[in-house]
Amino acid sequence: MAKILIAEDDRLVAGMLKDLLELDQHTVELAHNGRDALDLVCSFPYDLLILDLGLPEMEGTEVLNRYRGRGGKLPVLILSGRNDVNHKIEGLDLGADDYMTKPYDVRELNARIRSLLRRQFVADVVSNVLKVGHLEMDTARCEVLKSGEKLKLLPTEYALLEFFMRNRGRVFSASELLERIWKSDSDASENAVRTYITRLRKKIDEEGKASLITSVYGLGYKMEEVDNR
Repeated sequence: MAKILIAEDDRLVAGMLKDLLELDQHTVELAHNGRDALDLVCSFPYDLLILDLGLPEMEGTEVLNRYRGRGGKLPVLILSGRNDVNHKIEGLDLGADDYMTKPYDVRELNARIRSLLRRQFVADVVSNVLKVGHLEMDTARCEVLKSGEKLKLLPTEYALLEFFMRNRGRVFSASELLERIWKSDSDASENAVRTYITRLRKKIDEEGKASLITSVYGLGYKMEEVDNR
């Protein structure tokens, strides 16, 4: 699962693309003009920006140019009706990682998105399966096994667990988790993060053994294998 920003002024097209990506368990946010797109992508952490070129208030090329100029390293997929080779060259020269023209084949779009996301999630380059201790997650099937038994997780619980498994050993504060997992316009608080971590621990931990998600006093939380011998 990834957090994706779609910058597209056609609300029908944006909504259809959002629905498509949410079927793959991605968290998707929309911006309908270039100025909002630039503000969002510079203010909140995303895993991918899908960018139309013909945006009101600020052209997509200007959004891309300013974002890269500020040091932004997020993968960017241009999805545009402009199919002239010069437009493609300009977009790629400005720092886009890929360029697709409309209309597009959904299967090809999904394949290109997966390819770009793999660059973000290096741990998943070889396999779709993530493993930490007695947990195993198949990101292609959105399935989690606990000691071989399938777990039932809510979407936010799944997203939180996947993030921890991809970033094992790294410490994240409640506010960082809130930014990475919840939508930018969510009214959830840091208390909600703590509540979800408590619920997730109850589902993934083995009775009588230390939790895979540990609290680091004054800093936040991290996931790592623990020695329960």
